[in-house]
Amino acid sequence: MPKFAYSARPAAGGDIQNGEIELANKDDVLAYLHKQRMIPVSVREKAKEFRIQFGTGVKTRDVVIFTRQFATMINSGLPLVQSLDILAEQTENPNLRKTIQDVLYDVESGHTLADAMGKHPKIFSELYVNMVAAGEAGGILDTILLRLAAFLEKNDALLRKIKGAMIYPAVILSVAAIAICILLIFVIPTFQKMFSSAGVPLPLPTRIVIAASAVLQSYWWAIAIAIIAIIFAIRSFYKTDQGQLTIDALLLKLPILGDVQRKSAVSRFTRTLGTLVSSGVSILEGLEITAKTAGNRVIHDAVMGSRASIAGGETIAGPLKESGVFPPMVVQMINVGEQTGGLDEMLTKIADFYDEEVDAAVDAMLSAMEPIMIVVLGVVVGGMIVAMYLPIFDMINTVK
Repeated sequence: MPKFAYSARPAAGGDIQNGEIELANKDDVLAYLHKQRMIPVSVREKAKEFRIQFGTGVKTRDVVIFTRQFATMINSGLPLVQSLDILAEQTENPNLRKTIQDVLYDVESGHTLADAMGKHPKIFSELYVNMVAAGEAGGILDTILLRLAAFLEKNDALLRKIKGAMIYPAVILSVAAIAICILLIFVIPTFQKMFSSAGVPLPLPTRIVIAASAVLQSYWWAIAIAIIAIIFAIRSFYKTDQGQLTIDALLLKLPILGDVQRKSAVSRFTRTLGTLVSSGVSILEGLEITAKTAGNRVIHDAVMGSRASIAGGETIAGPLKESGVFPPMVVQMINVGEQTGGLDEMLTKIADFYDEEVDAAVDAMLSAMEPIMIVVLGVVVGGMIVAMYLPIFDMINTVK
């Protein structure tokens, strides 16, 4: 938000007071000053400071704590403005504190809580804002906030679980790459000099390893540029609609990782939609929000197909079944939920079940990847070492 410097005189009389405030526009600043019983003298927008910022600096856990505390205060009968004021004072995260203060100013200026939060999409997602709007409209803001906190906790736990599962293979691959580079750059040249001075014929595996060492030493810059170019090309391709669809479909078909992705996507879809529907958000709007948070273009297209199906008077289950992404059990349970009028409860049950399935899939992935990566690492590094010792064995046999 832009920052404004203002000068104003208290309506009851007194000296001119100067201050700064961050609001959406000059009219909001004037409205705020009038609400504070002050007569504006001058209001001007300050020049923007150059500032590099990475992310929002607000973790999901910070938002969960804020949401739970906010729900408790509203449920206890505290006014909305007073609750936000207390939370702004006690919140430790400076970025979140600043955001709460901005929301407070907007609410005091006459905006709804949902509209005020909607101005900060990096902290309050579209799902969050829509649920708050439904809570305000239905007079159940405290209940909605508690549901939001529970949803954010479970969703954050799911994401941390998947990210945690990726750390182990990433570390192993990094260590393997570093070990191979050290061997090729520092160890192999020593053996090569020894073999050259001995004048022994080199077997094919040894010649291949020495050639790889020579290429890495002479053209490391070309290899680095090629890797960067490939990564850039993949990212550029992924930004296109067709590229995103192709890569996401490929990821779902991977032997081990694909199963984890599919089950986590089903869990996220069902929990998000179930939370929205149970909070009073319309099914069409809920499906649109859920599609945006799917994290996979194939899942997104399947959910949007369901939205178009409902808009045409049909069911959700049909397009989900045709997509081939969702397991038959999930499609059948959603179909039953639609027919019985208990879709939100059925979606929550599916989400709970698939949370456990994700746990099992992650454990299975780690159990399978550990021996595979050890074998691959052993074959590559061990193969290089054996290839360099083959000429030594020939030299020993010649001496004998």
